[in-house]
Amino acid sequence: MEPEKQVSTTVKKKNGWNMPHIYVLLFLISGVSAILTYIIPAGTFERVEGPNGRESINPDSFTEIEATPLSFMDFMLAIPRGMSDASEIIFFTFIIGGMFMVLRRTEIIEIGVDRLARKFKKQSILIIPVLITVFATVATTIGTPELALVYIPVLIPLCVSLGYDSMTATAIALISTALGFTAGVMNPGTVGISQQIAGLDTYSGFGLRVVVLITIVLIGSLYVMRYARRIKANPEKSFTYTEDEEKRLTFKDALQLPAKQMNKRQMAAISTLPIFFVIVVYGVTQLGWFMLEMSGLFIFMGTIVGMIAGLSITKICEAFTEGFREVLMGAIIIGIARSVAIVLEDGQIMDSIVFGLGSIVGQLPSTLTALGMMVVQLVINFFIPSGSGQALVTMPIMAPLADIVGVTRQTAILAFQFGDGFAHILFPTSGYFMAALVVAGVSWSKWVRFFIPLFVIYMLVGTVFLIYAQVTGWTG
Repeated sequence: MEPEKQVSTTVKKKNGWNMPHIYVLLFLISGVSAILTYIIPAGTFERVEGPNGRESINPDSFTEIEATPLSFMDFMLAIPRGMSDASEIIFFTFIIGGMFMVLRRTEIIEIGVDRLARKFKKQSILIIPVLITVFATVATTIGTPELALVYIPVLIPLCVSLGYDSMTATAIALISTALGFTAGVMNPGTVGISQQIAGLDTYSGFGLRVVVLITIVLIGSLYVMRYARRIKANPEKSFTYTEDEEKRLTFKDALQLPAKQMNKRQMAAISTLPIFFVIVVYGVTQLGWFMLEMSGLFIFMGTIVGMIAGLSITKICEAFTEGFREVLMGAIIIGIARSVAIVLEDGQIMDSIVFGLGSIVGQLPSTLTALGMMVVQLVINFFIPSGSGQALVTMPIMAPLADIVGVTRQTAILAFQFGDGFAHILFPTSGYFMAALVVAGVSWSKWVRFFIPLFVIYMLVGTVFLIYAQVTGWTG
């Protein structure tokens, strides 16, 4: 990870125009949302208990209410309140930064990366599809794309040492986790909740979702491999060539040096890492853990591993502090992004937007209904970047609407998966995604330039699968 001062958050155009700083961009989006509270009629759905006791909506209960447009004071407080609402993911971001700095101080990351890089030295390109497949499989099982934050600090030195760049490492982490989350073969937070709301057997439709996963993982792997080959042949074509200057000095020639050796204390420390990973997977899948619980575990992980490796308590504390500093910008971005939803909710227009978009889908020709659902879910994802949160708000509307317009409920859920999932690593309102970019030292504007062609491809792939599901009357 690189210090935040080295993170580029603007991009210069040839005509002299600069892409606004990400703080400014998110602030402007929040401001536009505040203006919309004076234009869009206020409305609300009745909240009821949904699956697993989580709050959902009654789709037949929408009513217009007295407008409550945001005052200047309300708008002024939106960002601080966003920080408060997003406190779990903000804290998680800090802890990830601190924990990995402790691990770097022990040198076990560098040693592990050195050994892995030497193993793949002759066929380094193969590490891309292998890692994307592994990370996507994890994400499609436990539904935590936020693990990209864990992968990136390890992948950057690995990719740079193999002749690639930070964008390659970031793409492996973000694309793989987003693909697994999107396919949702056994994702409890999206497919699981949606099927419970729709009255379908949990994880039914398994076969087609596996085909979706294989297809999009193959496409993503080929896309990243194509970019990586180009960068290895001509490093100056890298999107992050300037940002990677110090990383190249640190890691690029590592394979020309003698292999790093691990002492007994480092061997003991690294042997504990699989134990902690198993605990994380068990906690998420069996105990319902999320970021708060994982943050607590990672504090212990950094401390215990650091002590076993021979670091003093003082050095561990200093490493945590340095890691906190490096991800500070990412933490702030998360809170600012959350302010957009705060504004829409306070202005009582979030439900109005959802209701209006759902009504538009109902007016579409039957042949376009499933595609319309995907587009609507894509738009809503900008305002509700949480997959489970979006499911709880939109599926109570989309499931019965599917019956009316002649689309199976299973197809409606697939449309939700595509509209929600791929945009998780595109929209700047997605907190964990923006934090991951800052951890990687990759600006949002450069990521968009890299990812947009692949995003368009995935929208077309989603369209093909939805047409198949609608034509065949797919029920799972």
